[in-house]
Amino acid sequence: MESISIDYSNLIGTIGVGLILLAYFGKTARLLPKDEKLFYVLNIIGAALACYASYLINYWPFVVLEGMWTLVSIYGLMKAMRIKMT
Repeated sequence: MESISIDYSNLIGTIGVGLILLAYFGKTARLLPKDEKLFYVLNIIGAALACYASYLINYWPFVVLEGMWTLVSIYGLMKAMRIKMT
């Protein structure tokens, strides 16, 4: 039986996308707390990892997409925690 190998960028990207999907599934299935903080934290970590993986393979459209997803999720977390940006 041949072993399966995965390179660093694919591993990081897979973990990142997995966290984003876990957050979305958790929210859709109402498995996450109602305050949404965990939803945003999973999205922040997942999108940041996916952004980094996209950077490693020089895929700039997804660097932009996942970078923005990270920033929007940070904003959402700040709103959920009632942190004001001044």
